[in-house]
Amino acid sequence: MSVQTPPVVTVRPTRWVRGQLRCPGDKSISHRYAILAAIADGTSWINGYAPGNDCAATLDCLKKLGATVNRHNTELNGTHKVNSLDVVEIVGCGLRGLKRSNVILDAHNSGTTLRLLTGVLAAHSFETTLTGDSSLQRRPMKRLVDPLERMGAKVSLINNKLPLTIMGTDLRGIDYVPLVPSAQVKTAILLAGLQARGPTIVSESIPTRDHTERALSAFGITIERNGKGILIRGGQRLHATSQRVPGDFSSAAFWSVAAAALPGSDIELVDVGLNPTRIALLDVLRRVGARVDISVDHETAGEPTGRLRIRHHQICPINITAAEVPALIDELPVLAALATHGGDIRVTGAEELRTKESDRIGMLVSGLRNLGADASELSDGFHVKGTARPVGGVADAAGDHRLAMTFAIVALGASNPCVIKGADSVAVSYPDFFETLETLCETM
Repeated sequence: MSVQTPPVVTVRPTRWVRGQLRCPGDKSISHRYAILAAIADGTSWINGYAPGNDCAATLDCLKKLGATVNRHNTELNGTHKVNSLDVVEIVGCGLRGLKRSNVILDAHNSGTTLRLLTGVLAAHSFETTLTGDSSLQRRPMKRLVDPLERMGAKVSLINNKLPLTIMGTDLRGIDYVPLVPSAQVKTAILLAGLQARGPTIVSESIPTRDHTERALSAFGITIERNGKGILIRGGQRLHATSQRVPGDFSSAAFWSVAAAALPGSDIELVDVGLNPTRIALLDVLRRVGARVDISVDHETAGEPTGRLRIRHHQICPINITAAEVPALIDELPVLAALATHGGDIRVTGAEELRTKESDRIGMLVSGLRNLGADASELSDGFHVKGTARPVGGVADAAGDHRLAMTFAIVALGASNPCVIKGADSVAVSYPDFFETLETLCETM
């Protein structure tokens, strides 16, 4: 069973991090498998479903839309530091077969739930209202709404923000080039296109993670690729399947950076997803001087999965530019933590960080400074210098799970304990994060 994290956690310095572990199931893949299962024909089984609140929100919304969802808990044998794997059983409603919800759908803090379900519901002939928590209500929705309206959906917002009300219609396929790279918006368009008349094409100037394309193929959908274009033909039916979700690479990123940051560290991650569109962080860690070993053991539903070993060697300065940002968007905060251990990182072209669960630029820099790090805010990124060791202090994660975990990695190399406010936000994606951290640390 997961331990409930208190709102305030103190993290003490450590000599190193060492050990072997499996991270919880991949959050991005879990969302996609669940939603596809709900509109498939038959009963699907998802093994290793992500345990956090975001993916729970997706299941709750699918139940309200008429899908039958049962969640089982299966103990994991072996020595890896994961208590259990969740198995989710979903009886699908078929293409365009979801039912009107009697209540407003609440995505809570999950932007993925909100965006993907909007794409699905754009083709269902009833009205649905979706909302989220205060953080999600602040996030702009224009990038999502514009292409769906071009396909024929009727969407209403208040000042481009939630709540969002969508009236599904008979959609038509479109050719679309997103103005800003976004895997979630791409996915929403493809899900709408699956239910539309004719083909839908999404052409990306910079490729984003391709879990959706791989998942659609696993559910029996034909995806066509032509250069940077992804084409889906409407009317194809999804077939129920049984799949296993690999360990979440974005969660593994925190342990990878901790191992790269601290001399003497050696972390091995097993059964971790190694999708090439997700692991750009590993190239960055090599560039800064860490020792990185990868072994792909098998592939499930097109998702390569295997082992990852990270060891400290040195920390060199690095620049991250706009072209690299889409592939690193989730890992940019923890790379800032790496720099506090003696490196130097400058990130530009990352304006999107300001519209995540928090203003991840402003709150990241504020928290780093409060812990004694040398950090400065840029309009589209940040600059962190590791010229002085963080001295400790209090950092506010602002309800953002990735910031809570980032500040914990900073704290490992501080000269004094660090207090993290809003630490309970890790429940969004990694409920056992702080419990796992304790097992990997050598206390000073």
